[in-house]
Amino acid sequence: MSSEPASGRGRLVVISGPSGTGKTSICNALLERLPGSVWSVSVTTRPRRSSEVEGQSYRFVDREAFLRQREAGEFLESAEYIGHLYGTPRRPLIEATEAGRHVVMEIDVQGGIQVAAKMPDSVRVFVLPPTMATLKARLAGRRTESPEEIQRRIAEADGEIGLARDSGAYPHFVTNDVLEDTVDRIIELIERTRKQ
Repeated sequence: MSSEPASGRGRLVVISGPSGTGKTSICNALLERLPGSVWSVSVTTRPRRSSEVEGQSYRFVDREAFLRQREAGEFLESAEYIGHLYGTPRRPLIEATEAGRHVVMEIDVQGGIQVAAKMPDSVRVFVLPPTMATLKARLAGRRTESPEEIQRRIAEADGEIGLARDSGAYPHFVTNDVLEDTVDRIIELIERTRKQ
């Protein structure tokens, strides 16, 4: 299946959804399967998890540095989620798409709404869990959050899903039950929007 960008220009592929829905696994699979694709490395004030690598997973900064970058207009989008700031650097994304590369981005709903307004030709997919019980089990299985944080993330999930549906920013909703099937479906969506 071809996934070369039309007219030599890459597409921005936005993956959003509640924590624990498998967004990172989906993004990793897309990067493997989309030729010439690159990962959009976000900036965050969130503490680094032990499995994360600075500059690959995120760029980790303190709140003051983040606010300076946002004030300077360096972010395509920025949002606050559970007390931490997240932002997408504008310049690397534009350089990559203009060079014909697809950019895969994992952001929250607030960010997705901003991207929809600024880059309406982006492919925006909201990932749903099969059930809320599945979501809770996935979060617990990660062993990266306390029970209190898991409960907070479950509570946030309902609000995120509602906002994604109500905002109109996400034309595509995909339930992630079997990862390979989910990735196949998203690649089909990219192909379909590329031909429009």
